[in-house]
Amino acid sequence: MPERQAIGDKASPRIIAVCGKGGVGKTSISAMMTKILMEQGSHRILAIDADPAVGLATSLGLPVRKTVDDIRNDLIRDVQSGLPGDYRETLNRLDYDLLEALSEERNLAFLAIGRPETEGCYCQVNDLLKEIIGGLSQKFDVVIIDGEAGIEQVNRRVMEAVTHLILVSDASQKGIHVCRTIQRVAAAVVSYQQAGLIVNRVREEDTALLTGLSPLIPIGTIPESEQVRRFDIEGRSLLSLPNCGALQAVRRCLIHIGPVSYTHLTLPTITE
Repeated sequence: MPERQAIGDKASPRIIAVCGKGGVGKTSISAMMTKILMEQGSHRILAIDADPAVGLATSLGLPVRKTVDDIRNDLIRDVQSGLPGDYRETLNRLDYDLLEALSEERNLAFLAIGRPETEGCYCQVNDLLKEIIGGLSQKFDVVIIDGEAGIEQVNRRVMEAVTHLILVSDASQKGIHVCRTIQRVAAAVVSYQQAGLIVNRVREEDTALLTGLSPLIPIGTIPESEQVRRFDIEGRSLLSLPNCGALQAVRRCLIHIGPVSYTHLTLPTITE
């Protein structure tokens, strides 16, 4: 992977959490964001699949070597077995295990969370893992978190500090309502600098319906894409998605929130 380069004048990474109702295409958007940032070339990117379904791995075409849940269960078994080990040894082991769990592709590293942690069960282990993952994130320029569908992940405080909370919906009022709920809950339990809404799979006739979105702040709309739909159905990696209207729209959203410079806006001819 290339040497770390700060984005703008900030040394800390931009952490982009992508959340929304299930079935609205948030994982595809996370994957397209990852693809665009990879093509920038100068960024080191960490993609975290925080959805138990591990759909981001498929969308990126990357193997899941080991999940954070696997690492947590291994450590819990050792604790239950009474295996010796001081705090420093445990930290070193977790650090090593997380690095071993990473799948890498050029300037991208990928980590799958796996099954959500059990509330109130081995809290010290869970807190230690969060600390290690937080430290790992500092080694990258951009972290993209594909969140679990709905609000449960926010309730469990899996994502406690992000720079950008990106809410994804389709054009349905149900999807918009879920995004409002996520933002309301997140405001109380998640530290974030900016929050915004991306409306996905928008048809031309839907545009007039996208009114009254307050308090959500629109970032952009993504047009319905036959190419993205076909890639999803066939289980193909969106890293190989040719340029299309949806990819251009995601790029404009990234420009809006900061990680992509305006000098890289121009894309090849749309093939859709």
